[in-house]
Amino acid sequence: MIDLRTYIFLDSLQLQMASYLSTVSRGYLPVAGQACCIIEIAPGIEINTLTDIALKATHVTPGMQIVERAYGMLEVHSDSQGDTRMAGEAVLKAIDKIEYDRIKPRILTSQLIKNVEDHHAQLINRTRMGMMLLRGDTLFVLEVEPAGYAYYAANEAEKAAHINIVDVMGFGKFGRVYIGGEEAEVLECKTIVEKRLAEISGREEYK
Repeated sequence: MIDLRTYIFLDSLQLQMASYLSTVSRGYLPVAGQACCIIEIAPGIEINTLTDIALKATHVTPGMQIVERAYGMLEVHSDSQGDTRMAGEAVLKAIDKIEYDRIKPRILTSQLIKNVEDHHAQLINRTRMGMMLLRGDTLFVLEVEPAGYAYYAANEAEKAAHINIVDVMGFGKFGRVYIGGEEAEVLECKTIVEKRLAEISGREEYK
């Protein structure tokens, strides 16, 4: 039995989000404007079979495939929204699920730190894979379960406001997003991200 944890469609990758995925991906890199589908399942090893199904179903390209013991994650993208949706639907059919069978995202942490100090910014910048966090920025930290929704949250944040995506981790037990920028812009993106995550349907089951 395969458990569908995350299933989400991103209609248009934003500039920073596409660049971020290209930085951390080991597969074929996406570019801004492409559509992508993110699927997270358990157990993780089954993601290999589902990757094969998605790629054979239509013209999509795999960017990320994460295989852990507990969870597996797949990201596929294409210039065509139709092809991207079709790949996702092929995976759902293969595991006998519908979109609503995914787990509804739950926000565990949503915090703001205003006027970040130099040394705090340095600590975060040492391990970040995205934009730099600067002294005086406002920092928004989001923690979400299941992890795969972190990518959706970051993409929606970039749509909503002029912010910098500092780091995103979208696999494992929990997903995390670090966003920096001017206070008003970060506040706006925080509001929108929380609203968008709350709008995602699914079952409420957390393990």
